[in-house]
Amino acid sequence: MKLGRLNHIGIATPSIVDSIVHYRDVMGATKIHEPFDLESQGVKVCFVDTPGADGALNGTQIELIEPLPGNTSIASFLEKNPAGGQHHMCYEVPDVHAAKAEFEAMGKRVLGEPRIGAHGTLIFFLHPKDMGGVLTEIMETPKADGHWSN
Repeated sequence: MKLGRLNHIGIATPSIVDSIVHYRDVMGATKIHEPFDLESQGVKVCFVDTPGADGALNGTQIELIEPLPGNTSIASFLEKNPAGGQHHMCYEVPDVHAAKAEFEAMGKRVLGEPRIGAHGTLIFFLHPKDMGGVLTEIMETPKADGHWSN
């Protein structure tokens, strides 16, 4: 498996509204997308763009994640980390099914079947115990620029 582009870093938060204020007022973010509910995963999501090497807002995104009622995985993460924090890192691959097969062949634990993620492309997660302690999301490279836009 070859390391693909780091698409985003997932940050669990008890309040997307408060996190938006932080990224805008403290970190100086100038492009914050409209939050939206991703019902299929039980979360509210908001993407924050960061600058790329050329200064354009095409760098790695920050994905703010707030649990919707009934979501136990993000809610339990927030119980252990009440202020929120880094939840996962997401890397792109050209073919999510081929990547899943390669990770499984290496004995890595895939958490569920590929499903549509917040960028509208197929994703899956790998168990943090198999990935150096980091919950890792693998996503198929989006068409266009690889960023969420609205």
